[in-house]
Amino acid sequence: MESDCLFCRIVAGEIPATIVRETDKTLAFRDITPKAPVHVLVIPKEHYADVATLGQGDPALAGEVLATAATVAEEEGLLGDGFRLMFNTGAYGGQEVFHVHAHLLGGAPLGPMLAR
Repeated sequence: MESDCLFCRIVAGEIPATIVRETDKTLAFRDITPKAPVHVLVIPKEHYADVATLGQGDPALAGEVLATAATVAEEEGLLGDGFRLMFNTGAYGGQEVFHVHAHLLGGAPLGPMLAR
């Protein structure tokens, strides 16, 4: 755990979150500033700064993050119409919290991938 990491503190129970799914290694919770009707963040409980570090350091855990996201998408009723799963990495990628997290977005048409 990184003591100054927001998501590590959520994992530790120090900061409240609306948890929608938890496994031994992953946590999924609602984003506090949702960008879609469904906006859930899916994280590994273990701290990795970004998806590249996670993918290189623990590919099996990266797979568990994806599996949790797929389960949450199903539980939220997103499989029929579709959803977006997005990882932001680094400053240019728009990453704001440096604990890898997938944004699971859906529940309405999401529009273009990038805003210009």
